[in-house]
Amino acid sequence: MKERLIRTFVAISAPNDAKNVKQMLISTMEQDKAEIRWVKHSNLHLTVKFLGFTPENDISSLSKDLDTIAKANSPFDLSVSGTGCFPSESKPSVLFLGVSGNINALSKLVKDTENLLIQRGYPKLESDYFPHITIARIKYPQKFSPDITSFLNSSYDSIDFRVNHLQFFSSEILPEGVFYNLLGTFPLADI
Repeated sequence: MKERLIRTFVAISAPNDAKNVKQMLISTMEQDKAEIRWVKHSNLHLTVKFLGFTPENDISSLSKDLDTIAKANSPFDLSVSGTGCFPSESKPSVLFLGVSGNINALSKLVKDTENLLIQRGYPKLESDYFPHITIARIKYPQKFSPDITSFLNSSYDSIDFRVNHLQFFSSEILPEGVFYNLLGTFPLADI
């Protein structure tokens, strides 16, 4: 019998106030005719590592490894501020909220996770890690390219938040949208 594969990723939950910012930013794009898929409030997160297709039988041992990584890192503070897009303003495919703050602590957590998962046979991140919270996706081709000038020029009060745990999720893409299932929560060590 073939082993079931599920899409998984490791993340940090976005602070609740990010939902209000996302809602405000949606209003900057209401008149735009482009098709923009906004991420559901409950799905807002800061990705630490996207694993991709993961054998279901590996979930338990990966959870133990992630718990070990979490315990090797102390809680730290981040801030949500600013907006941005990938790959370009003229043809954006992702709209995001920026993340700043204790990036050194975040980078250590990301590197620890990356190193462990590379040892486990998962692919290495192809580009440099860039912390952000995806709030919308735009697929092409479509009739209209979005004008995201007002989105990019929008300002809001930065949102400070404490990172005190890692989370492990599976994601399922269904016709009605993307659904996340929490596989585990791992507290960072309070050293």
